[in-house]
Amino acid sequence: MPLLTDVSHEAEWINPDEVPRPVVTYGFISNDFGKIELEPHSHAKGQIIVVRRGALSCEVENGLWIVPPRSAIWIPGEARHAIRAVGILDGLNSFIDPTVGKGLPSTCCAVSVTPLLCEVIARLAELPAFYEQDDRTSNLIAVLLDELASAKIEDLHLPMPADPRLRRMAELMAASPADRGSLEEWARRIGMSGRTMVRLIARETGLSFGRWRQQFAVMLAVQSLAEGASIQQVAAALGYESVPSFVTMFRKVLGTSPGRYMTERHLGRR
Repeated sequence: MPLLTDVSHEAEWINPDEVPRPVVTYGFISNDFGKIELEPHSHAKGQIIVVRRGALSCEVENGLWIVPPRSAIWIPGEARHAIRAVGILDGLNSFIDPTVGKGLPSTCCAVSVTPLLCEVIARLAELPAFYEQDDRTSNLIAVLLDELASAKIEDLHLPMPADPRLRRMAELMAASPADRGSLEEWARRIGMSGRTMVRLIARETGLSFGRWRQQFAVMLAVQSLAEGASIQQVAAALGYESVPSFVTMFRKVLGTSPGRYMTERHLGRR
């Protein structure tokens, strides 16, 4: 497949559902600091997006995922999704026919990428769109399916509420992540009582307001760190008075410090 140098450029796009192959793969890269935005769409084939450099966000149904380096997102066939990224982005993209991907997850999830999984997808990306279906490609596809089925699920998911008022709150938080307003303050801004907001968030996300906002902050932090921001810059952007308090929160959610988290991902990059 040709390397896509602009993932939003339809002229370079080959619809994977129109290619009669069990797996359709390509690489993509954006070397500028522009904005990539793919509006909600779907494919009959399932989709695995691997990020090697940069980060992207993907919203599927009522969930938001952040995908940093050495991670991937699996999107089942027919699931509507929107993709956004800012800045440099380098990755791989495989579309998998449901007839060969029956053992893969039935719901969207972020997964950790092993060197083998990344290498196999990279090898498949070197093939032409209508590749020969010989033993070599069959073996590569078999390894891809095995590695993906056994990949470790990562906690880079934020349940997104469907209620329009709560969605508005999420948009405001994303636009001003340093705003540390209380639950009651946010409830007033979106026109509901604190009690109603607590009940709605719990019902639609399964999380408390505090836990949901904390998870949101971590996902914004991971995205900013992957885009090149320093820990100090991210802590300030999220409204933390000190770097140690931000690091403590990050470690509580992801089990490691932000510095170690990103170092491990960059060390593992091809």
